Amino acid sequence: MTIPTDPETGEFHRAPNAFTARITADGRDGWPVEAGRYRLVVSRACPWASRALVVRRLLGLEGVLSLAVADPIQDSRSWRFTLDPGGVDPVLGIGFLYEAYETADPSYDGGISVPAIVDVPSGKLVTNDYPRITLDLDTEWTALQRDGAPELYPEALRDEIDAVNADVHRDVNAAVYEAGFATKQAAYDRLFTRLDVLSDRLSRQRYLVGDTITEADIRLFTTLVRFDAVYHGHFKCNRHKLTELPVLWAYARDLFQTPGFGDTVDFDHIKRHYYEVHEQVNPTGVVPKGPDLSGWTTAHGRDELGGRPFGNGTPPPPPPPEEAITSGS
Repeated sequence: MTIPTDPETGEFHRAPNAFTARITADGRDGWPVEAGRYRLVVSRACPWASRALVVRRLLGLEGVLSLAVADPIQDSRSWRFTLDPGGVDPVLGIGFLYEAYETADPSYDGGISVPAIVDVPSGKLVTNDYPRITLDLDTEWTALQRDGAPELYPEALRDEIDAVNADVHRDVNAAVYEAGFATKQAAYDRLFTRLDVLSDRLSRQRYLVGDTITEADIRLFTTLVRFDAVYHGHFKCNRHKLTELPVLWAYARDLFQTPGFGDTVDFDHIKRHYYEVHEQVNPTGVVPKGPDLSGWTTAHGRDELGGRPFGNGTPPPPPPPEEAITSGS
């Protein structure tokens, strides 16, 4: 995997999302919400894709938006479906995600990223716009959500959620990559300063915005859950481990133990992807055995701060058997 860093500054720059059509209730972009029409493609290793996994579970969209899980180990053609029999996705009939990109735009020669949503009848990629995908699942797919689905992007709190998300994206979600892929020392700024700010905020309230789980918590969680397993060592984000930050560690455990969060996390996929694919960072390809994962299920004490995880909604049921995590730690 070639990591895109600026040769002069040494900074890592994430490529923009090239496919930004939206799937909406009124179909204004030509892609109406329909049960069974679309397929969500993810890697369980990827934090951006993991957001979509959590949202899909919390909203109960498993029966209307099918799921394709890519192999955590990419080759030169990027995400591949080698976990499926014959190395072909059984619904889309393709071996590599890039084929859906090319069907949508034969001239496309950019990066291939997840999450991605593919239109099953045409085989075309609809969107790889990961921030918008989850917001649209929250707000445009309401007619297909389960009874008791929580409000993850409540209208009254959207300005605050957007502001928190912007800070977390810049200083946490993206910053760990900027630090890990950088070739200059300056890229290590910002991350722990923001984690200190978040620790202070979360010392007084159970969730980031309001008293229920929102998009803001989902976006922070998918970075925190990878922190000690890969970012601390592999990306050298090692001022502290997550387990050494008491408030954030308790907050992350609280979410991990909440239905819809920990049951989407595959530490085996996470570790193998980062340590085996990022050859410029880890040329040996050795995957460490640690860290010890048993702490994720220990008591967190966060319920003492109050809060209602699902608001007026209810917890999601267990994941369907075919989507249960079986690859271990």
